[in-house]
Amino acid sequence: MDSVETQLQTFYDKAITLGTEYSTQFILAIVLLVVGLWVIGKLSNGVRRSAVKGLPDETLAKFLTNIFEVVLKLLLVISVASMIGIQTTSFIAILGAAGLAVGLAFQGSLSNFAGAVMILIFRPFKVGDYLGAQGLEGVVTDIGIFVTTFMTFDKRIIIVPNGPLANGNIINYTASDVRAVEISIGISYSDDIAKDKAAMEALLKADSRVLQDEGNVVAVVDLGTSSVDFLVRAFAKTDDYWDLFFDIRPALKAAVEDAGLTIPFPQRDIHMIQESAQDLGNP
Repeated sequence: MDSVETQLQTFYDKAITLGTEYSTQFILAIVLLVVGLWVIGKLSNGVRRSAVKGLPDETLAKFLTNIFEVVLKLLLVISVASMIGIQTTSFIAILGAAGLAVGLAFQGSLSNFAGAVMILIFRPFKVGDYLGAQGLEGVVTDIGIFVTTFMTFDKRIIIVPNGPLANGNIINYTASDVRAVEISIGISYSDDIAKDKAAMEALLKADSRVLQDEGNVVAVVDLGTSSVDFLVRAFAKTDDYWDLFFDIRPALKAAVEDAGLTIPFPQRDIHMIQESAQDLGNP
């Protein structure tokens, strides 16, 4: 009995000694963690503001700030772990092994992260650009670490992984300051081609949104089954593209009709062969 009480007393004394020895370190570690997170938050906000002002792309600034914040938090965790007695080398080894396991499990996510890095380094597009990619079209609203978010004209949200996006074909419709509106319009074979061309060229010259020094085109491109087909290519500033796109079609129709020309519709001649009842009865 005395032996058991002696062992319990020894265990109790060791517990008190360990508690006294490590409680101070544990409290200091908690204080360091709380204060460190607060300081990292302040530093990250300051770096984010400075990066947004100093870098040409706000998305790149946010991306780099997020990486900066993650690195600082990782260093803070390692420091706190060492304060409470965890061997730093062992802790780093555990993190490395965990990182390897996570990397193997999330290869697709790492590919998307690499895609985000490529997008932010080479900058094929930025937030606000209108893109065609992966069979989709829309305005870029956000470039994240793993995905890029688009918004279509009908306000649908489309989320595309950065890996396939960075490695696929991208059409950036707003990267250039100038875009061309292309329209096909046909006139009757009986109409005067030169007169029709002059009417459409006059319309392009009269529209202030059409850039006159970009090589606008009004030319016959096909002799169709029912019409002589013209190609009208009018260059405009990118900001004016959609307004011109929707306005120029009715304007061209009115200009052609005002010139006395005809926009034909498809026609087909049908010849009816009438046979007598006697002919139908004979083989």
